[in-house]
Amino acid sequence: IYTLSLRRQRQMCIRDRIGRDRRDRKRMAVIANGGGKAALTHYRILDTFHGGLSHVECRLATGRTHQIRVHFAHAGHALVGDPVYLRRIPAAARGLPPDAKHAALDFARQALHARRLGFIHPRSGEQMLFETAPPEDFRQLLDSIA
Repeated sequence: IYTLSLRRQRQMCIRDRIGRDRRDRKRMAVIANGGGKAALTHYRILDTFHGGLSHVECRLATGRTHQIRVHFAHAGHALVGDPVYLRRIPAAARGLPPDAKHAALDFARQALHARRLGFIHPRSGEQMLFETAPPEDFRQLLDSIA
């Protein structure tokens, strides 16, 4: 994942409840006061670039709709290229070098890649694990912002 301006500890957890956004039913949102469903995202910062971009690895303890996107956007660190949860140019982007800024703001999709997916098969009970390298556009984004 590439997110804009994540400069906290190298490893953290986000534990916020997620449900439908009350103002926009097509979006999900962090819900306070006992609403929504429990959601837990563990993350680790792999690298930071220019003080405004972070390459992050996430491990989901739950699987809520848009969980990573909602958790990071709610914390003020929307994913690069997210058309739903990144609605304005973040302050962190203003301090990036021009090439990195353009690469991040012009990325044509969410900078989100599932490197590893695993689950227990519902019929056989077998542990399933799938891994894949990041696609070319993701690698090009990394090269452009580094």
